[in-house]
Amino acid sequence: MSRKPWKNELVLLFIGAQFICFSVAMLAANVLHKFHINGFKRDDDFGIILLATLGFQGATWILIPIFLRLNETGLRDAFGLRAENLFRSLGLGIAILIVVLPVALLLEGLSGTVMEKMGIEPKQEAAVEMFTNASLWPTGIYLAFFAVVLAPVAEEFIFRGVLFPFVKNLGYPKFAWVGVSLLFALIHGDAAIFIPLFVLALALTWLYEKTGNLLAPIVTHSLFNTANLIALFYFDHSLPAPT
Repeated sequence: MSRKPWKNELVLLFIGAQFICFSVAMLAANVLHKFHINGFKRDDDFGIILLATLGFQGATWILIPIFLRLNETGLRDAFGLRAENLFRSLGLGIAILIVVLPVALLLEGLSGTVMEKMGIEPKQEAAVEMFTNASLWPTGIYLAFFAVVLAPVAEEFIFRGVLFPFVKNLGYPKFAWVGVSLLFALIHGDAAIFIPLFVLALALTWLYEKTGNLLAPIVTHSLFNTANLIALFYFDHSLPAPT
């Protein structure tokens, strides 16, 4: 179900373009920070957050239609919107979420306990720390939009929509499952949530394989982040960080 007509050279170009966009955004943020421009003075200022997120996930939203057009594939086919079992797929995604949420929370707790026994102090992911310390407007509202809309679409397209079928179709199906899921967990840069996010990535990959459309893991990813934001807001505690 994950076979896509992606041209190898276009996949590499897509990844390269993302790297360039993120590098340019970070360079701009560092320059503005160095000159003490308002909105860029501290690491958690809104300008820094905006450039960091738009440089990666935001840029992906722009690159997606370009990538699809070069591959002669429409949005409906790429995201599985033509699937006859679309509503069944979304229902399965919600069922996966119900299973994954408590498992992820348990694994996060176990990871934190093991790290503490090893003398390593668990540290919140930067995105969670920014959200809990940020003012509601504009940073808090933007980070909520980022977690629920911007990031799930961009990250699911990158990891499940492009990288997973790309590696699998090269003849490495097991590495596609494990390697891409490991990369998904690694990019969030937090040891305490590495295992929960790896498990989440495997579940999202299974969901993509099972349903044959990308919308199902996007919805599950978005709801996962929404549950995390609710936990942060009401209980001052997080599930594995918004991704």
